[in-house]
Amino acid sequence: PQRDKMKINGSRLMNTSSLSPHEITLNRPPWVATTLGSFLIFTIVVDILGNLLVIFSVYRNKKLRNAGNLFVVSLAVADLVVAVYPYPLVLVSIVHNGWNLGFVHCQISGFLMGLSVIGSIFNITGIAINRYCYICHSLKYDKLYSDKNSLCYVLLIWILTVVAIVPNFYVGSLQYDPRVFSCTFAQSASSAYTIAVVFFHFILPIMIVTYCYLRIWILVIQVRRRVKPEFRPKLTPHDVRNFVTMFVVFVLFAICWAPLNFIGLAVAINPGRVAPLIPEWFFVSSYFMAYFNSCLNAIVYGLLNQNFRREYKKIIISLCTARMFFPESSNDAADRIKSKPSPLMTNNNQVKVDSV
Repeated sequence: PQRDKMKINGSRLMNTSSLSPHEITLNRPPWVATTLGSFLIFTIVVDILGNLLVIFSVYRNKKLRNAGNLFVVSLAVADLVVAVYPYPLVLVSIVHNGWNLGFVHCQISGFLMGLSVIGSIFNITGIAINRYCYICHSLKYDKLYSDKNSLCYVLLIWILTVVAIVPNFYVGSLQYDPRVFSCTFAQSASSAYTIAVVFFHFILPIMIVTYCYLRIWILVIQVRRRVKPEFRPKLTPHDVRNFVTMFVVFVLFAICWAPLNFIGLAVAINPGRVAPLIPEWFFVSSYFMAYFNSCLNAIVYGLLNQNFRREYKKIIISLCTARMFFPESSNDAADRIKSKPSPLMTNNNQVKVDSV
């Protein structure tokens, strides 16, 4: 017979090392599991469909195949990772009200979750630096972001991401948390390590991205006010909207992940005093809001970027004609844009931004 499960209440970080994961459950009303499960199912579906749309849009449309969107595709892959393995395992845990998939799956799930979130913030940082170099250092951009260099930058991002995750196995911080039905980073495993994770994997990248976008917006404002009319052609409202697109992705990530990171920072500074003060509903909401971020980027591209929106429509229509996997053909080699991330191409004195 199956052993009785230990039931705990509250939001305290508890030491459950003496218990196997499936023995730890929480006393909660049935509607909580139903709500969290439904929310996660929606996130998984939108995550998979949306990010596949992003990837196929770049694959099919030559105007979207450029250095800047290479980072966008890399970000979409990072978002897809959690939807195809960790999130489904969380759903299983919600259904069974506990983790019954074993230690190995728990470690793999926690590893992939970390890979996704750190990969996302590193890719968002890469996108911001790419945009900054294009707008503020345009003369050096073609050399810095050649096709080969751009691919190397993306590979470097993923190498750094894996390196950043590996210490979790030595610290023992990938553990099952019954409050969120997930094998994830345990904030109480090591105070020093948690502080380092929050700083190097969230605060520092946020500071870098903020600096890049502030410099971009300052330049945009100067151009619009004709402080530097010779630097760029006149910007239209449409162009400003394309700049907003790349900025919104960053802002949404920061909003969705900030509560969880600051909870971790507060717990790490004073675990015994702070951890019991964190309401369980706030902790759980912070986690699932962070999970929800993985499905937002594709929606942002579709709402704010005309090129992606048009390609989304073409892909959906092509599903009925079995043409989705064939990229657009063109006899004009000039249609290929090799390196510009958000190329400002003048045509009848109008500026168009082709990528996010």
